[in-house]
Amino acid sequence: MNIFWFIPTHGDSRYLGTSKGARQVDHAYMKQIAVAVDNLGYDGVLIPTGRSCEDPWITAASLIDATRQLKFLVALRPGITTPALAARMAATFDRLSNGRILLNLVTGGDEQELKGDGLYEDHSTRYQTASEYVKIWREILTRSHTGESFTFHGERLSVDDAKLLYPPVQQPHPPLWFGGSSEAATELAAEQVDTYLTWGEPPAAVKEKIQYLRAKAAAIGRTLNYGIRLHVIVRETNEQAWAAADELIQYLDDATIAAAQKKFAQMDSVGQQRMAALHGGRKDQLEVSPNLWAGIGLVRGGAGTALVGDPETVAARIQEYADLGIDTFIFSGYPHLEESIRFAELVFPLLPLKTRKKLAQPHLTGPFGEIIANNYVPETTEAKNLVKETA
Repeated sequence: MNIFWFIPTHGDSRYLGTSKGARQVDHAYMKQIAVAVDNLGYDGVLIPTGRSCEDPWITAASLIDATRQLKFLVALRPGITTPALAARMAATFDRLSNGRILLNLVTGGDEQELKGDGLYEDHSTRYQTASEYVKIWREILTRSHTGESFTFHGERLSVDDAKLLYPPVQQPHPPLWFGGSSEAATELAAEQVDTYLTWGEPPAAVKEKIQYLRAKAAAIGRTLNYGIRLHVIVRETNEQAWAAADELIQYLDDATIAAAQKKFAQMDSVGQQRMAALHGGRKDQLEVSPNLWAGIGLVRGGAGTALVGDPETVAARIQEYADLGIDTFIFSGYPHLEESIRFAELVFPLLPLKTRKKLAQPHLTGPFGEIIANNYVPETTEAKNLVKETA
């Protein structure tokens, strides 16, 4: 099980849909989050992309030297960059970070925003472009290890004698991730990507997606890894967690929700349509599956659901998705710095051993916690359990 967090380059706050509790996301703050999750044992971070975000490549590059093991999931944007340039950028980042870049293929979803970036393609055409883009990108990177060049002439894109002199660390190329729910998206995923991502839909819907993708990939002799993008609201009790969920949207009014939902309805993203359908823009039907809460999607595009509950409940829901075949979980919470720490402290000890091992400091043996009255060492959970077992 791989656990990722999120760098909020589009803003951060204690409450959604209001400037109350808002936080400035500057480089110092992003560095705080990156260092925290690196030290806590998260495997990587997703850095979002789009008009509402700081540039993901520059953001990620600025955090290489501040971190040790953390991987960066950064966007590839067909039509916004050329595949040859993107291959060179990916190889450079991979070399400078010693193999810590992952690529997230993003085809768009908001035609109005894409036109602002100079891309005038409808949904179907964007996927044709993306398919050729990935083929070129992958071949340039793969052939760089042997010094070969690559020529390709497609319907949308072409390159002649494309060559990369500095190969990436990861072979044959940094892993390619992708999420999409349309038929064109699943075709692209089955044929070309390494990890398929889904937003946090109810387990039954996720199961259906994975089964469908597995069959499509198997039909052409491929297998995929699977990941999911969710928010988390975890507290020591279920009551506290649900109260925190209510607090997150307590300043949201109907006009703000309606404006956000109107904008989302204009997008041609099937995934966004599926997110919106979970709640229908209503605040009175937000628990769309046990402990799966859709309140964030009232005003946030993209991932709009959160796992809500105490540590044991949230860990059980995570395992429910893992049992379906999900091996990578990309989480976030508001505010992102504090919630990354809270989630690690409360939930990591309940997750598979690989994650727990990362929390152990090999050269430090305690004491853990603040010394009581300058004299007494706090009892550890393990010590208390041992006393109970021997009593």
